[in-house]
Parts: sequence; C-alpha cells; structure tokens
Amino acid sequence: MKILGAVLEVSGAARPFAASQPISIAELELDAPGKGEVLVKIEAAGLCHSDLSVVDGNRLRPLPMLLGHEAAGRIEQLGEDVHDLQLGQRVVMVFLPRCDHCAGCGTGGLMPCERGSRSNTAGTLLAGGVRLHRGSEEIKHHLGVSGFATHAVVDRHSVVAVDDDVPPDIAAVLGCAVLTGGGAVINAGRPQPGQTVIVVGLGGVGMAALITALAQDGVKVIGVDGLPEKLQMARELGASAAYSPQDILDHKIRGSVVIEAAGNARAFETAVALTAPGGRTVTVGLPAPDATSAISPLALVAEARTIIGSYLGSAVPSRDIPIFAQLWREGKLPVEKLISSRIGLNDINEGMDQLADGRAIRQIIMFNGDSTT
Repeated sequence: MKILGAVLEVSGAARPFAASQPISIAELELDAPGKGEVLVKIEAAGLCHSDLSVVDGNRLRPLPMLLGHEAAGRIEQLGEDVHDLQLGQRVVMVFLPRCDHCAGCGTGGLMPCERGSRSNTAGTLLAGGVRLHRGSEEIKHHLGVSGFATHAVVDRHSVVAVDDDVPPDIAAVLGCAVLTGGGAVINAGRPQPGQTVIVVGLGGVGMAALITALAQDGVKVIGVDGLPEKLQMARELGASAAYSPQDILDHKIRGSVVIEAAGNARAFETAVALTAPGGRTVTVGLPAPDATSAISPLALVAEARTIIGSYLGSAVPSRDIPIFAQLWREGKLPVEKLISSRIGLNDINEGMDQLADGRAIRQIIMFNGDSTT
C-alpha cells in the first residue's frame, strides 16, 4: 500500500533543520504484515530526543530511515499467527520489542531484549527484513516502529493494546516518555514514603518521571533544569521545589532517588552528586557515545550508594503501560500536561529545531484530529 512518511535522508545536517531539511515527507510503499506482524493506522506520534539524536548524528543509524518511535494507532490488518489483537483496537507502540525468549527478556525488564536490540540497530523489524520501500530503495525502520507516517507495519511485540478511553495522543506518550521516565521511577528508583525524589533534566522523559514520582504516596519531588520555564512548569505540576543545577548543589540538597533524564555527562555527574547516602542514581538519558563522566568511587562505597542504568524505564511494556494508563484514568498522572503542542507532519523539521533548543516538552503529530483537546 502507499503511505506518507517522514524519511531522514542525512544525519548531522546543519542547524536550523527548518533550513537544511534533513527529513523529507515522501510517498512510500509499505508491505503487508508478515507472520507475527500487524498493520497499524497511526493516529498520533510524539517527537522525542531519541529521534533528534539520529537527526543530529549523535546516534548513527542506517539511512534512509523512516523516523518516529513514540506513537499510537488502530489495528487495520493482522498478520499470520496474531490471535490476541482485534481489528480496530487501539495500540501503543513501544520502541524495544521483547521476544520473550532471550536472556534479557528473562530479567523482568532489568535488561533489554537481545533480539530487539539487534533489530533496532539494524533498522529492521524483530523478525528481520524491511517492509518499507521507495521504488527499489529500502527505507529502514526506526526502533521497530517508524511512527512518523500514516501507517506502519510492526512486530506484534512492538504494540500494547489500550482501551478506547485513552486518547491517541495520551496513548502515544505512554509508550516512550512515560514508559521510560515513569518506569525509571517505579521499576528502578522505587521511592518509599518519606523519601525525596530529584529529577535532573525536565524534557519529556524527565517531566514524565516527575509526574510519576508525584503519583507515589508520601514522596517529595524536586525538579532540576537549566531553563526557568521548565522549572516553573515543574512547580505547576506539583513539585515541592525546582532549581537550576548550580542552585541545588549550592543548597546541598540530596535525594534518596535521583533520576537523570538530560542525556549529557554533566547532568549525570550532577545527579550522582545529588544522591543521598544509601540512595539510588537512576540514569535514563542517552548522551553522545563518546561522552565520559568523572565521579568519586570512594563516595559510592563510603555512602553505600547505587548507580542504575535504566533503558526503557526497566519496563515490561505489556505489564507497565496498563499501570500508567490506569494512573492517568484516575487523574493521578496528568500526561496531557506534557503535550506542549500539536503539529502537522510537514512541520517535523521545525519541530526538531524546537526540540534541540529545549523549547518543547512533547510535540505531537496528529493524523486524524482525535485528541484530548
């Protein structure tokens, strides 16, 4: 079938992307779903730093590639051997499929799926191969999803069904920002009543971590970011305080659980410095591959502190997305407040500039106008 999608033609193009136009909106051919795969009509897709990192060259991926990994839509066709989904059902896309058989999948979310990680790096679906074409040219898949398009064929393990009461823009954000940031809180940080959670880096993932921490009983939450408008937003969401990185260090405030969601080496060092004795530093940001940090090993030993790397929020999507959906349903997780704007597919290069400049939390591409507003 013919679809319209946002294809990254070149990585590392000059800023602004609105001028250099590294992403083109192209008509593509999409194959029918194979065994164990589904065809999804995309309703909403969010712009995330993991997309930006491929655009700006920090994450090298095979090109050309149809971007987008945070998305939601409805099932239009079921491939062979897919019996647990229904036509018309709304699904959340997840950017790391879990095969359920490898050693990584046996860790309950602690480790990524080995097969899923390999296929994501190669730009294929979980079973291998590519379902996207432009004439004779293969177009690679982004993280098994390629959600910046009118339709996508994905592996069954790349979707989680949600009820229709969860709107598509909310559903999309559940699949990446909330699963990653919120999962880092509940799966890796595991704060207890009376403890303080500090979130360093208040982009989409960091804000999702902040609202998830606020949904935990008896937990004090503090936000940290370099942009005053994000600090103000953190306070409006319910944080007891919000500081610039230098201010919080000057105040000598420390937390039992510190989530690093900025994705740079300095933010990681700040998060470690803010971690109280016996506390956990949970790092979910993805810095440049050559980035390094300096920390004191003695402080880790003498203060019995732990550093945890958390990919995809240490989540099992089929287990955790329904938990987050229920928290949203109960009014405890205001995901809609993370959506800073809704844009069209043609605005995607400008959207990447907004993301790179730190001016957006979550920009959502709406494909059919159905949203929370």
